[in-house]
Amino acid sequence: MTYLLSFTIIMVFLLIGEWVSAATKAFVPSIFITAVLFTIGYWTILPKNVVPQASYTTQFVGVAMSLLLVQMGTLMNLKELFKQWKAVCIALLGVVGTLALTLSIGSLFFNWKTVVAAVPPLTGGIVAALLMTNGLKAAGITTLVALPVSMFIMHSMIGYPLTSVLLRKEGLRLTKIYRKQKDDPNSEAVKIVQQHQSSEKRQKLLINLPTRYQSPIFIIARVALIALLANWVGILTHNVINANVICLVFGVIAHQVGFLETDALNKAKVFNWLMYGLLAYIFSQLSLTTPQIIGKIILQIVVLILLGILGMFIASFILAKPFGMSREMAFACSLTALFGFPADFILTTEVCHTIAKDPDEEAYLTEKILPKMLVGGFATVSVASVIIASVFLKLL
Repeated sequence: MTYLLSFTIIMVFLLIGEWVSAATKAFVPSIFITAVLFTIGYWTILPKNVVPQASYTTQFVGVAMSLLLVQMGTLMNLKELFKQWKAVCIALLGVVGTLALTLSIGSLFFNWKTVVAAVPPLTGGIVAALLMTNGLKAAGITTLVALPVSMFIMHSMIGYPLTSVLLRKEGLRLTKIYRKQKDDPNSEAVKIVQQHQSSEKRQKLLINLPTRYQSPIFIIARVALIALLANWVGILTHNVINANVICLVFGVIAHQVGFLETDALNKAKVFNWLMYGLLAYIFSQLSLTTPQIIGKIILQIVVLILLGILGMFIASFILAKPFGMSREMAFACSLTALFGFPADFILTTEVCHTIAKDPDEEAYLTEKILPKMLVGGFATVSVASVIIASVFLKLL
């Protein structure tokens, strides 16, 4: 019963999050509510190992992450992906803004080692947090060991609702444009919708088998092959380019050449299963802290998070117009440093779904927002934060 009870608890937490998001029309994002539930659970009666007991282990997450990123690639085209260099620049320069304010002003409030330990997870995900935690242990700085993971947990909780608000404002701005352009056959909005509709039609696949052979496992096997190839290339290149990024790019290429169909894992009926498992694993990181640990370092965390977000805001505010983005979109791209994938995907799709009045409008909003958020998240969390953590380890 233990494994089944653990699984049920996780699903109920995710369900409550989705219901709250639906009831508030994404004003309160589902992942924020679920994160709060997990935090309360871990701080009260929830076992620390509830997620692995439900079968969501690190091995499952490794598989899920690679498959889901290939899936994301089937939702884009190569031209659109390369056009997102502006989102990459804004996201990375937002990180620069975070570093500038936390290292300068933050050092006036706290000692140097505290700032160095806290900043890498502020600019990225759990990998940066764990790197800093291990580095602090190795350096014998035991008083700060809890700071990186606590920073990762707290900044995510702040980042989710803030990003949701910004995406909602951007979505409402874009809906006005769409509704003005949707009756003009030559407008950008109509072209985006038509492109989406054409990609939804049955593709001519490279492997054109009779219908009786085109089962869900046929799709999953091909997605797995692309994910395997991407990870193999990552290993061969010594992860000069992060394997997650390669999975996304290879997914795009496999879709464009006809090896994978559009929205492959949804067609195989396993997308949500993998996504929920990945989310459960991410929320399991909340078990690494306690109220007592947070209470001792809450001041450092709050001050540095506020400085970091202010640095992102200043950078995105300055760069938005030169890069042809709204300030809301630019700031949201910078904020992807606080959580990365899959939170950037979930926040974006929730907002687009709740704002749009019909599937065509939702397709337009998703096409305009999602690639920027995904690419911004990869640039910060998967690449920049790991590099920053490696450099900051030497500063300890």
